[in-house]
Amino acid sequence: MSDLRNFEDFGNDSGDDVETTTPESETNDESEGDGFDRVELDPVGDDRGIGTLAVSEGLAIGEDSDDTRLRAYVTAPNRADVRIGKYLLVPYPDGEKLFCRITTLEYAQEFHSDDATEIHARRAMRSESIDETDYKFMATLEPIAVLFEDGDELKRRMTDRVPKPETIVRQARDKRDIKTGLKIPEDGVFLGHLSVGGEKVRTAAEPPIIDYRVKDDYESGDPLVFRHTLVAGGTGSGKTHGAKNMLRQYLSEARTYPMEDGRDARMAVVQFDPQDEYAQMHDDNPEVGTEYERMWEREGVAHGGHDETVAFVPKVSGVSYAADHHRAEQIEFTIPFSMVRDNPWLVAGAKLNDNQYGALRQLLKRFFRSHGGDGTYQNFLSFLDDPALREELDESGHVHEATFDAVKRRVRSVPSSVFDQSAEPITDLVSQFVRPGRLSVVPTYHLPTSRAKEMVVLAVSSLLVDEKLSNSPDFPRIKETPLVVGMDEAHNFLSDAKSVQAQKVIGKFTEAAKQGRKERLGLFLITQDPQDIAESVFKQINTTVVLNLGDEDAIKSVNIPPNLEKKVPYMEKGQMVVYSPDNSEPVELIGLPKCVTRHGRD
Repeated sequence: MSDLRNFEDFGNDSGDDVETTTPESETNDESEGDGFDRVELDPVGDDRGIGTLAVSEGLAIGEDSDDTRLRAYVTAPNRADVRIGKYLLVPYPDGEKLFCRITTLEYAQEFHSDDATEIHARRAMRSESIDETDYKFMATLEPIAVLFEDGDELKRRMTDRVPKPETIVRQARDKRDIKTGLKIPEDGVFLGHLSVGGEKVRTAAEPPIIDYRVKDDYESGDPLVFRHTLVAGGTGSGKTHGAKNMLRQYLSEARTYPMEDGRDARMAVVQFDPQDEYAQMHDDNPEVGTEYERMWEREGVAHGGHDETVAFVPKVSGVSYAADHHRAEQIEFTIPFSMVRDNPWLVAGAKLNDNQYGALRQLLKRFFRSHGGDGTYQNFLSFLDDPALREELDESGHVHEATFDAVKRRVRSVPSSVFDQSAEPITDLVSQFVRPGRLSVVPTYHLPTSRAKEMVVLAVSSLLVDEKLSNSPDFPRIKETPLVVGMDEAHNFLSDAKSVQAQKVIGKFTEAAKQGRKERLGLFLITQDPQDIAESVFKQINTTVVLNLGDEDAIKSVNIPPNLEKKVPYMEKGQMVVYSPDNSEPVELIGLPKCVTRHGRD
């Protein structure tokens, strides 16, 4: 067999010609075969780049990805550092640059010989290392954009030209090149740092890492917060940590939004909190020292406890809310039964068909006409217990007696402890609940049943949505304030169920999502089961942040590109994929290692 040696390029950064030496042929022993001449290059300089474009299998840029053939030969000293997903630059002669990324890495034979033999295998097993220069190391590249200068501005366009053969291929290390190539905004809301394979992308700048931001002004398009955000991740993936860091940016004093009346207003955030974690955003993180603070200040990252954080605690009979893990102010509230007038599905209980739901609406209309806005849930139960009412409606043909009985059973299954408790009605607290710059947290961890939690979250969120969409709102404060409605465990409240009440809820939130950009309303949904969120709501989400997910159906449902989809099950805590077509190319990020506010019960 033959001991095959490839040309080993030690490079020449100066651009001088490289001298070559050709030693005499050497005759190897039997274990090494007949031998070939070795050709080596003198080490007269450093490599420029990682290798050069190859044309052995063609060099083409096409409109269809199947017609594109772009491969680079990677020189031996660079092979250990090259990874799938890394960003590269290929220059054109006129100064433009092709921005691309590595999609495939492979070894290929330099000469046509059979290395799958007993001699080759045993020799490799007995040696300390393999001489990889016997093989070509090829990288397949995916073109992303062409970068070009337009005055003092660097711009990008679609890939429309092919680079020259043997052009030197370099790693992209300039922050400006990378941000432009990936269409990442220079300014906006900070999400994390650009990464590839769990390692931050390094540049020659200071700091050497690349910040990823989401558009948040009307000059570069609508703020994407009003086109809605989904954060999906499994248990232990860091989704709550990441969500807190994102929400804290929207609460920054420096961040305001122009309203239709000409005012600039700060954001209000209402966060529904099933695990009682977000009220901690009132407090500083004791684990954060001055080093982190200085770093965040350099990058313009809002940090520290948010003083304007208030826990609005739903009052339910028989249970109490105790919180010693945060110092946020606590205000109790109750859901007044009067809210059912506009939201009959709140007392629908179990599934109702269309006929039964229509009967419920008719009964509620009659009840509020006789009792006014002060009518309570207990008053309504007494109203339904009247046998004369049942008989009258049956005889008049308005509500069949069987339908009446079905509605009555469903209404009685509703947790009565949710309504009309000894606390201020949420409708009387609106001016405190929605306030520019305030984070209002609604904890539901202490509520006794999942049905009670669902009723509280949907009642309060529907109040916010209805007022935002109304042309004649009862509470102008809600209408006039830019608002983010955050919903953790969103799959429990916005699932694509088939009951009438579920359809009403989904319809309401779908309309809110469609009108959010106009009304300055953003939905911020957090879930570990994104596949359960109604498709009509999901379609309106522009920014999807995906952390580690182990469930295949959940991963498929978030609709991220296949190359990133495959990485999701292997991502470590804090690693994430961001898919936001109106903001940037799909990218991989690493979130901040520390939460910018308090996080955790310790």
